[in-house]
Amino acid sequence: MSVARLLWSPELLTYDFGPGHPMAPARLDLTFRLADAFGLFDEPSLEVVRIPPSTDDLVRTVHDGDYVAAVRRADRTGEPDLVRGLGTEDNPVFAGMHEAASRLVSASVAAAEATWTGAAEHAVNIAGGMHHARRAAASGFCLYNDAAAAVQRLLDLGARRVAYVDLDAHHGDGVESIFWDDPRVLTVSVHQDGRSLFPGTGNPADTGGTAADCTAVNVALPPRTDSARWLRAVDAILPLVLREFRPDAIVSQHGTDAHGNDPMADLNVGIDAQLTAASWVHDLAHELCEGRWVALGGGGYAVVDVVPLVWTALVALAAHVPLAPATPLPEVWRTAAEEMSGLTPARALGKAPVVWRPWSEGYDPSDAVDRAVLATRRHVFPGLGLDPFLD
Repeated sequence: MSVARLLWSPELLTYDFGPGHPMAPARLDLTFRLADAFGLFDEPSLEVVRIPPSTDDLVRTVHDGDYVAAVRRADRTGEPDLVRGLGTEDNPVFAGMHEAASRLVSASVAAAEATWTGAAEHAVNIAGGMHHARRAAASGFCLYNDAAAAVQRLLDLGARRVAYVDLDAHHGDGVESIFWDDPRVLTVSVHQDGRSLFPGTGNPADTGGTAADCTAVNVALPPRTDSARWLRAVDAILPLVLREFRPDAIVSQHGTDAHGNDPMADLNVGIDAQLTAASWVHDLAHELCEGRWVALGGGGYAVVDVVPLVWTALVALAAHVPLAPATPLPEVWRTAAEEMSGLTPARALGKAPVVWRPWSEGYDPSDAVDRAVLATRRHVFPGLGLDPFLD
């Protein structure tokens, strides 16, 4: 058994909304190149596996049949379907869109299967994490919701409880809505407050449907939240709710757009903090789930200096060969990245571990992040049997 499995195929680069669109395939290309330059593909603990073919039945595990037919129709005709979010500025119609989007679903489902069957402890799909797509509509660059499909596959294979952790700057609204009434799924989203960022959802008072109350956990952070306060917020919520929920598997989304250089959000979370949080998710998978962890990509639009660095380090973490923050970036990759983008890449993966203050050191009512954390704890913790102030 390999420690980690990376789902990869060059065809992933065909998920392409066209020139000028933020969801550029170069994000994936540069990540794969960087992982290769670091020698990760030579590690015995990492297995790179091509993506199996997808089917409409697989996509329909989380999407309405009429919607899948509409995507196929828009793909064939080139005509928009604005009611279903197809042909908008966010989700332009492009040739081959159904196959490209369904390939992401197939990859994330294969990742879920690998962790559940024991073929690998951890599995990674850096092209996945399309967390905004809903059962019957595209949204926010997301045509099909591969993250939800991975969760559903784990349930279908016998998981009693699955935790979905979303660290993207944007609320994981699509996954939350698909499992809103399912008590077997815990969704935890740490994001910029929806009052200041798309999709405008993710209020801490939104805690799940009647049959699944307190299984939706939303941490809505103010703009400009920095690395130290972001880690404080993640630590104040995530370990406690996961340990109380006791999942059989964890699916996590690691969009990098919380970074201060990202043009699509207003948080200020550095690479080192994002990798620290990823390591916490990894450790919780070992503590609670016998290692069963599916890690996905997601948003992230700083194509050179953020996305490939975070996702390459995510692959290394999954393979149990973590990269230190000060690790120099290989010159062969820096040269290729500069030629592709015209930008001068950073020289090192990150800087240094972030110094942050744990929640146990006390609540500060004058701090907007602390107030946001407490709002989440007040809405969710009592229903989980936890004390919002003490736990």
